[in-house]
Amino acid sequence: MFDFLPEWVSRFSPILILLVVVTIVIARLPKIDVGHTKSFRRRRVLNWLPLGLTYAFLYMARYNLNVSKSAFVSMKGADGGALMGNDVFGIIFGIGTVVYGVSFLINGPLTDRFGGRFSILVGAGGALFINLLMGLTTLSMINNGPGHEFIITNFTLVYSILYSLNMYFQSFGAVAIVKVNASWFHVRERGVFGAIFGILISLGIYFAFDWGKIVLDDFGLAWVFLVPAILLGVFWLIEFFFVKNTPGEAGQKDFDTADASSGDEGPPLGAVKVFKLMLRNPIIMTIAVVEFCSGFLRQAIMQWFRPFAEQTTGILGLKGGFVYNNWGLLLCCAGILGGVIAGVISDHAFGSRRGPVAAWLYGFMLTGAVVLTIFYKTPVVGFMVIAMSMAVIGVHGMLSGTASMDFGGTRNVGIAVGIIDGFVYLGTGFMSFTYAIFLPKVQLDAVGEIIGPAANPDNWLAWPAAMIPIAVIGLILAIRVWHAYPQAKGKKA
Repeated sequence: MFDFLPEWVSRFSPILILLVVVTIVIARLPKIDVGHTKSFRRRRVLNWLPLGLTYAFLYMARYNLNVSKSAFVSMKGADGGALMGNDVFGIIFGIGTVVYGVSFLINGPLTDRFGGRFSILVGAGGALFINLLMGLTTLSMINNGPGHEFIITNFTLVYSILYSLNMYFQSFGAVAIVKVNASWFHVRERGVFGAIFGILISLGIYFAFDWGKIVLDDFGLAWVFLVPAILLGVFWLIEFFFVKNTPGEAGQKDFDTADASSGDEGPPLGAVKVFKLMLRNPIIMTIAVVEFCSGFLRQAIMQWFRPFAEQTTGILGLKGGFVYNNWGLLLCCAGILGGVIAGVISDHAFGSRRGPVAAWLYGFMLTGAVVLTIFYKTPVVGFMVIAMSMAVIGVHGMLSGTASMDFGGTRNVGIAVGIIDGFVYLGTGFMSFTYAIFLPKVQLDAVGEIIGPAANPDNWLAWPAAMIPIAVIGLILAIRVWHAYPQAKGKKA
């Protein structure tokens, strides 16, 4: 299909078709009229689209570490083993995600103070610079350039520092996009925005895994870091000229979003007071722990299916299969469907409540984790993890992208989404360190082929089994916020 087109265009065509279908379906749904003019809607698209695409390319600049893993694995380190085995990847990725998770203590208040536009420019600019450094460091190591012996000898330390700096700047992304859009979307529209948020996440995953793989194969390892830096530079300029914090700044009329800060005309609270309010809010904190579980499950699938397939391919033959070859494409399509289904159902079936959708999707993830634990050594594994990805990205879009706006309120959403998204990546860090300990070690033979424990799928049982208790916790907590709905300030809950 589409064989007459360049490879990257051909591979993007199914996603483009799916996006067109999704757009048509959303356009045909009954409209939730909150009084926006056509002019406002057009300007809103011009605001969130470049912001959203920048967020997607931040994903490409974040998960390029995963894409580069296969190339680093085939290179020998100072001790003669794989330069980046499962344990080394788990440490580097785990440290980076913990840095991301705690960065909200700084970046949430900064975003509430200076606005989402400020944060996305700082985040994209910083990630651009650090990815440039990672690309040049990798290039120096490969070409025996300055410091290459030090880099190889201290590989884990060097890339942990660089990746942690990248993740600090990355942490501005989600806070910025939610902060900006909180002023542009009424609470009754935010389920659909959750769908948009899920689509943007999914496009970012596609850019990271499939475009990143093409870049790796065609241009080499260093360009996996350099290409996202270039793309972020282009979109930084676009955002500088087009993205505005509020409709009023863009020449449109500001309006009451009807979220938790609606009616609050008092002076802004200090960051410490807002943190205390959020940490005492049972709904915010329940959602945060649910998203801790989402962070574990989402990344357990995204970061470890391909390494599992590569390292066990001598027995299972998964490498080179349909799911393996189209990993980013399938994750993107699953994420788009999950985000759209969750968002539309939330607004149109559950009156813009997010809890019911999250609970149903967590029930699906729990079932999937049990099935995966039983059948992970069969060809069903690829399709099962894709289905689970659809569910977990739907939850993530609903809670981090939407519920954080609802219950944090437009004024304090930076800190609210910081707390919630921070828990997502603390969950990811917990996952990464867990698997660094329990997954089998990678050993290489004389020609760089994987042998030993990692080549035997029997040693990978911890991968699916660890998802089950996390999915149980997420399901129970999602049920607890089933009836939660934001109340404007001054109204009774």
